Amino acid sequence: MGPTSANLSPVRILFLQISEAKERLRPALAPGNVEKTMAAPVTAMIAYDELFYEAAPRLFPQNPGIRDYFISSPELIESHAFRDGSLQGGYFILAARSLGLDCGPMSGFDTAKVDAEFFPVPSALGGSATEVLPASRIKSNFLCNLGYGDPAGLYPRNPRLEFEEVCRLL
Repeated sequence: MGPTSANLSPVRILFLQISEAKERLRPALAPGNVEKTMAAPVTAMIAYDELFYEAAPRLFPQNPGIRDYFISSPELIESHAFRDGSLQGGYFILAARSLGLDCGPMSGFDTAKVDAEFFPVPSALGGSATEVLPASRIKSNFLCNLGYGDPAGLYPRNPRLEFEEVCRLL
């Protein structure tokens, strides 16, 4: 229920749990992410729908023209989809952590390979696919391994920047 701009929720999440699905992901992973991804009970693929605005009349009824705003401003679609999808991905991590799950978000993967494998364009599917996530309009953002980490294998939390290093008050 975390907020997004105009409530236009572009996030789409594909959960990879079975080994066959994870093997499809393997060629797209950076070498340092292969072992931990294959070992994780679940890998969530956080993606976004470039046609998120199609649901605008239902999700933001107080502004009946918002769908047309995006249709007439295609340059805004990608930035809104990516920004709000990323925000929702952060909410996803907070929700998973609240359930006691460990989360390993990562961007070490080839998005073009992931999109081609998991979100192919309709012509690559022969035009007859009926997927839960519509083809070609979904773009991968980041991956997040989910599970319960082994406390023995954990290293101390890395340092964080101080407030003054990242924030300015005006």
